Amino acid sequence: MIKQGPIRNRVKSSVVAVGAMPSRGDNVTMQQLMETMRTLQETVTTSRGEIAASQADNEELRRTNEELRRDLQQAGERAVDERAPPIPLKARPIPFSQAIMDTVLPVMSLGPKVTFTGVENSEAHLTTFHTQMVLTGSSDGVYCKLLMSTLAGATLEWFVSLPNGHITTFDQFVTLFRNNTSLTRPPLESLMMSSILNSTRESP
Repeated sequence: MIKQGPIRNRVKSSVVAVGAMPSRGDNVTMQQLMETMRTLQETVTTSRGEIAASQADNEELRRTNEELRRDLQQAGERAVDERAPPIPLKARPIPFSQAIMDTVLPVMSLGPKVTFTGVENSEAHLTTFHTQMVLTGSSDGVYCKLLMSTLAGATLEWFVSLPNGHITTFDQFVTLFRNNTSLTRPPLESLMMSSILNSTRESP
């Protein structure tokens, strides 16, 4: 902002000095008049120079602020560009086919209230699953997604390790599920024998 207080005071003083000149009846020489006019002109010239200098300072400050704002904006844009873009959902390995992935679950569907980790009986798990799903009347894709939601532990790790898009129907999913559990779950006889041996060791 231009500070004009001192400048106005100097101009005002010069005007007062001119106003204080003697009247026509007084003895005023031409030299005195010229001297007063020259003083007034010098004051006005000095004032104009100071105003111009103040305007130049203000313009320089404006340019500096504009450059700083532009630098900050460019730095922010570079920071946004350097962030790693999120991986699209379809780019993640999913064992289901795209048709199953596109299946929309019913709004009120909460899924079966059972969990299979690999140590439970697979046939009992499928029976419970079908019993809880029988009233939904859902499509093949919904059955696939909700059966997947019951998997946990080692069985869930097996599922996510399948090739991308490998499962295309619910029947195929059930077959793969049965084959995997038959390989990973110990035979019933082994479980019974282990239980008997543990009981024998614990008996006095």
